Formats: sequence, structure tokens, C-alpha cells
Amino acid sequence: MKPKVGEMAPDFTATVVDGETESEISLERLRGEVVVLVFYPKDNTPGCTIQACSLRENWDDIKDKARVFGVSGDSVTSHKKFISKKRLPYPLIADVDKKIVEAYGVWVQKSMMGKKFMGIERSTFVIGEDGRLKGILEKASPLSHTEKLLELLG
Repeated sequence: MKPKVGEMAPDFTATVVDGETESEISLERLRGEVVVLVFYPKDNTPGCTIQACSLRENWDDIKDKARVFGVSGDSVTSHKKFISKKRLPYPLIADVDKKIVEAYGVWVQKSMMGKKFMGIERSTFVIGEDGRLKGILEKASPLSHTEKLLELLG
């Protein structure tokens, strides 16, 4: 079940990759800052690449408004390659055990060509300095995601 705007954002601790560096991060340690969690299905896939590159291209308009983190179930190694290949200016969280995507309600049943499977729903959560959800972009289109995110950030 997805948390709703106004509710406290689910806390987590996870491995974050920033370029070639990896460390541990928790939402609790980011309190006092606006945080954006961009959940996406998979590194280096067409839609996810469009979305990631759009964030990169608009980074100057985003970087001073919030701490942005991409989140997927991909490994640290995959994230390092994706960041390097696409020159992403923001870190990626490796949610290999799916705890974060489950806590945010974005680990859902999907279907493609009649086949059902579990996967990450493309969604973005804006978390205020107080740890409460300020905005949610559900099932965001890779083409319009950045524009809608900028609207939410003001």
C-alpha cells in the first residue's frame, strides 16, 4: 500500500552509489532536507534511460531544490555502470532485497504482452524537511516526469 501525501515517509537504510563510491544511507539522516525518491524499473532500459537523462539535462533546475535519489532493484555494480555510461549527476539506491519498493507500495504486479510479473512501478515521492510526503507522481511517464517533478518542487 502506497503512503499518502501528508503521511510520514517510510524510513529505510540502504546502499547508495554515487559515481564509483558506495555508502550506506538512511532517510532519517536526511531529515531537514527535501528528498526526492525516483523509483524506476531497471537500469539501462529505454524508458528508464529517457527519464534519467531528462533529470540530468535539467539538473541545474533541480539540484538546489532537493536531494534526488534514483531507486531500483538493480545491484551496486549495475548502478555504477548506469551512472558512468549516462553521466548521471545524482546517486542511485540499490534496493536489491525490495524492502524500499515494498514500503513505498511500488512493487506491483505488471503485465506485458499478456504475461504477468512483479516489477517496480515508475513513481516519484517528494519528502519534505519534516519527513512527510509533500507530493507523489504515480506511474510517471519518462517523457513528462522531470517537468512534473519541477512543478512539485516549485
